[in-house]
Amino acid sequence: MNNNSEIIARMTGLIYPLIIMFGFYVILNGHSSPGGGFQGGAILASVFISRYLVSPDKNLKIKSLRVAEKVLFFCIVMVPTLFLFSSEQSRIEIVHLTYLILMNLLIGLKVASGLTIIFFRFVFYEGGK
Repeated sequence: MNNNSEIIARMTGLIYPLIIMFGFYVILNGHSSPGGGFQGGAILASVFISRYLVSPDKNLKIKSLRVAEKVLFFCIVMVPTLFLFSSEQSRIEIVHLTYLILMNLLIGLKVASGLTIIFFRFVFYEGGK
């Protein structure tokens, strides 16, 4: 048993779904309102960070998170390249909307994984654990 407060642990567990929904809301509506990939990704990273702060004994697979970050970076590079060379890009408005939403989603997930990796890097390597 850790020395964290049971109230904080339970309340954090209750607000996780709300934080995740709000993060994806900011990401998916970033093309038409303030916000977007970076802001929503930072909100999603706060879920992982608060999860560690509430229960530090549960491990997160950092190696799989690094692989996911690299795959997301590759997708962020390839999607605009494919969009640039597609012949239907200038005629259909739904393609532009899909492109913007997809890029916001990819950037949001990349930022979430990157900020989580940075946080755990500070905790485990710089913190001396």
